[in-house]
Amino acid sequence: MQMTFLRPWAPQILSLIRIVTAAAFLTHGLIKLVGWPAPFPYPMNGLLYVAAIMEIVGGVLLIVGLLSRPVAFLLSGQMAAAYFMAHASQGFFPALNMGEPAMLFCFIFLYIAAAGPGPWSLDALRNAD
Repeated sequence: MQMTFLRPWAPQILSLIRIVTAAAFLTHGLIKLVGWPAPFPYPMNGLLYVAAIMEIVGGVLLIVGLLSRPVAFLLSGQMAAAYFMAHASQGFFPALNMGEPAMLFCFIFLYIAAAGPGPWSLDALRNAD
């Protein structure tokens, strides 16, 4: 038995995945840069400031779906680097090294870079997808 009832909604679900993932990603940058919705628990350094700016700017751009493919590709790379710099040395399994969010963001953004932003985006409105 095939589950095909969602197939007609795949483009809209892609847009929802982009929006929800970007909104969650945006909060990581806001925590680092402005301490909202919670204070960042580690000391900030130059690399973390760059990451915070990428997370805020990239998160906003992906929420609205503007320049989605290149932004998603850059953020995918950022999350791959974050995983290997901060988590992989803590053990192999992402569930144990606290790297699941970085790994998931990396691959979701990589998929968005490949698949595009979906129909609910500024890119789709301006036929730039």
